Amino acid sequence: MTQSRTPNPGTIERNRVERRADAAWTGSLFEGLGNVSVESQAFTKLPITWASRTGNADGVTSPEELLAAAHASCFSMALSLVLDEAGTPPEQLTVNATCALEQRHDGFRITSVDLDVSGHVSGIDPRRFEKAVQRAAELCPVSRALKSNVDMSWQAQLEY
Repeated sequence: MTQSRTPNPGTIERNRVERRADAAWTGSLFEGLGNVSVESQAFTKLPITWASRTGNADGVTSPEELLAAAHASCFSMALSLVLDEAGTPPEQLTVNATCALEQRHDGFRITSVDLDVSGHVSGIDPRRFEKAVQRAAELCPVSRALKSNVDMSWQAQLEY
């Protein structure tokens, strides 16, 4: 007899999950433009330009902005997990990420991501919150992907 099991939304049923994004570009680097879409259709054809990377964004995104968004969202999930496992689930978390692109002697390079983390968490003191943020930094898949390639820093603030 085969038993049907409903997956727990809190578990991953497979060892590997893939997500897809597609980008298209037209023209030269400096005068051209492109767009990026994601498989989930959460956004489609977001415009991207070289100018949005190196100057005024003017409502156009950049790979660095998208990386900052990925890191902020991933880190907030990791921190939520750490706090929940400690018996102090967060009421609210805010993670602001700043991703820096710098021109070096050998070309442009993403050099740093700085996270500003704040949270409303009952039953926890600032020291425990900072330890939870440190643990989240160790667990966050985006942080782990950037580790050893990009300087990362974070600041934690518990809000009351």
